[in-house]
Amino acid sequence: MLKKKSVLLAGHATSIALEPEFWAVLEDEASRRALSVAGLLKEIDASRGRRPLASACRIRALHWVRNARP
Repeated sequence: MLKKKSVLLAGHATSIALEPEFWAVLEDEASRRALSVAGLLKEIDASRGRRPLASACRIRALHWVRNARP
């Protein structure tokens, strides 16, 4: 089941629906980098190009799991 979160990106309110497992990874990255989840989502949004935001979030989570070893 998807979990939806609302955030303000580039001055526009939007919502993102992801599986809870992806949210957990994004929350972990944000926490370890001393960012809010909204701050991380702003980074993802700014660098995603034409890719849909939810897809960009999933890819970011996969990159974090692959590359960020505690």
